[in-house]
Amino acid sequence: MNRLQALTTTLPERGVDGILVSHIRNVRYLSGFTGSSAYLLLGPSGRFFITDFRYQEQARAEVSGFDIAIVNDDVSDFLVEKARTSGMHVLGVESSVSYAFYKGLLRKGVRIKALTGFVEDIRKTKEQREIRTIGLAIERAEKAFSLTRPFIRPGASELQVAGMLEENLKKTGCRAAAFDIIVAAGKNGSMPHARPTGNKIRPGDLVVIDWGGEADGYFSDMTRTLLMAGRDISRKREIYEIVLQANREAIGSVSGGVHARTVDKTARDVIKKAGYGEYFGHGTGHGVGLEVHELPRISRIGRETIRPGMVFTIEPGIYLPGTGGVRIEDMVLAKTTGCSVLTSLNKTLEILH
Repeated sequence: MNRLQALTTTLPERGVDGILVSHIRNVRYLSGFTGSSAYLLLGPSGRFFITDFRYQEQARAEVSGFDIAIVNDDVSDFLVEKARTSGMHVLGVESSVSYAFYKGLLRKGVRIKALTGFVEDIRKTKEQREIRTIGLAIERAEKAFSLTRPFIRPGASELQVAGMLEENLKKTGCRAAAFDIIVAAGKNGSMPHARPTGNKIRPGDLVVIDWGGEADGYFSDMTRTLLMAGRDISRKREIYEIVLQANREAIGSVSGGVHARTVDKTARDVIKKAGYGEYFGHGTGHGVGLEVHELPRISRIGRETIRPGMVFTIEPGIYLPGTGGVRIEDMVLAKTTGCSVLTSLNKTLEILH
């Protein structure tokens, strides 16, 4: 069953006759369109791809299996008319649609039902082609890090390292970094999503580096933490080894049929037992694919049972205000039994001089 069939066959159980897809990543997933503005209107008796003048040539080159419509006026008028003539009496819409757009459809007499995650549920499990593409995004990111690593040393600023890493990502074939690169040295490392500054790396600093690559619209996401040689680094070495153990044990717990919360708890218990539970406040991982952060959510509030084919991160951390932080992030592919670790960079502690 292809992606469109998997979606449209669920319409009756969702209580709708058709679905409007507006989230551009979901549009790409279902149609192959790589532009930045389009809608899909899907039902048992019609499949419509709607965009505007800017993308008409691109749409005709990339999209097949849909009736392509170029609409330069109010797109809601077109959607209402097509929904009516195609027998879509109750239209499901994504939760990401704007309130103004939602109200506009209601005013024009469309019966609407808000649906959450109806495409994302399909996206959670990756096809072999997607897994290969994500693998290429990982390969590019790891190569870029290897090119950058010799320049990560005392005296270099966070911004310099981030800029060099971004440049190297482009050299390896990425259109851009997957997200704003995090380079957090010393005390800045206690902020999980710190922004790079002009602060220079100093002896004894922990340096947290979180980055990702891209390949054909798919992303990778990984983190490594390095330690600069210096005096009084014993506690920093200690928390690194705790996080590494949490990372490894969480990876070891991943398998088809295991609940996401179980994986999160495995990592969290290691850190809690070592006395640092209050310093690990974020989730253990998240799905990666057409978006850097997608389902499944590997956290205390995660709702998913892990299925073979899911690709997600394992990224426990400890963040000590005034000292710094450690995060070690890998990407894994869940299997029927166990998982494959897709990232391959060294993660044993490196002390750089």
